[in-house]
Amino acid sequence: MGWVPLMLLPLFLLGQNTQEITHSFFMAGPQFTGIIGEANEVLWDSEKPGARDGYVLDNGNILICWADEVKEYDRNKKVIFTYSKSEPPMELGTAVRLRNGNTMITESGTKPRIVEVDKEGKVVQSVPLLPETDNVHMQTRMARKLANGNYLVPHLLAFAVKEYRLDGTVVNTFKTDKGALGGRAAENWPFTAIRLKNGRTLVTLTHGNKVVELDKDGQVVWKATNDDFDEKPFADPCGAQRLPNGHTVIASYGAKEGIKLFEIDKDKNLLWKYMGYNVHHFQLLTTNGKKLKGTPLK
Repeated sequence: MGWVPLMLLPLFLLGQNTQEITHSFFMAGPQFTGIIGEANEVLWDSEKPGARDGYVLDNGNILICWADEVKEYDRNKKVIFTYSKSEPPMELGTAVRLRNGNTMITESGTKPRIVEVDKEGKVVQSVPLLPETDNVHMQTRMARKLANGNYLVPHLLAFAVKEYRLDGTVVNTFKTDKGALGGRAAENWPFTAIRLKNGRTLVTLTHGNKVVELDKDGQVVWKATNDDFDEKPFADPCGAQRLPNGHTVIASYGAKEGIKLFEIDKDKNLLWKYMGYNVHHFQLLTTNGKKLKGTPLK
């Protein structure tokens, strides 16, 4: 095309890639747990902060996990489903609604495990976990069930993301204390682990202030750190989401001020940021008024 003076460019070209990105999202955080709109307005408030995990479900209800209980609410805040921890020292950390209608929950404690519970809150599946520590709070975080029926579980103090079968057998381990990532001294505690469609695994590393993409052998094929940005957006990154367009959104849970949630592309361009409440976990729902694929908002 060659060089063209700006005044001669067609208007439709001037408008390309200039629209400001806006998102609405569910967030679980220490000050607020609910849904934030694209204009940063509160659309729904659980009225109980401090949640760790949660989602807007296909039916429009909201599933939320706190350390002591999991609840499903409708938009009028009627409780549809409840599951409570069974022992005082136990901590719940993950709640995911599965395709069969059961809910997957992580329980940290003297016998850490994943449970699947039915609509009545009855445990129908129990999977023992190996976090390599008795520190209940640091045993595990955002576990997810894979398409093959296995579970992908980050263990912070083990510096490992482990893939478990239903019987608790570990079939794969991704170490996060590799020399290429700064070794154990970098405190690359894995927090959220997501198996991508290409077979790779996206992992946030909390105290290491990184997000990495690992291949099937656990080798780093992509990473982003504060060294890649002038604004230094990483501050104890916890939740993450890979968008359909390939962008990655990350929650900086430890940020005292400034950026709390941000979006980057593969080339590590900072495209969007949220600077309100602290975010532990989140789910983007819309972008510029359009519902994101696979993230219902009814």
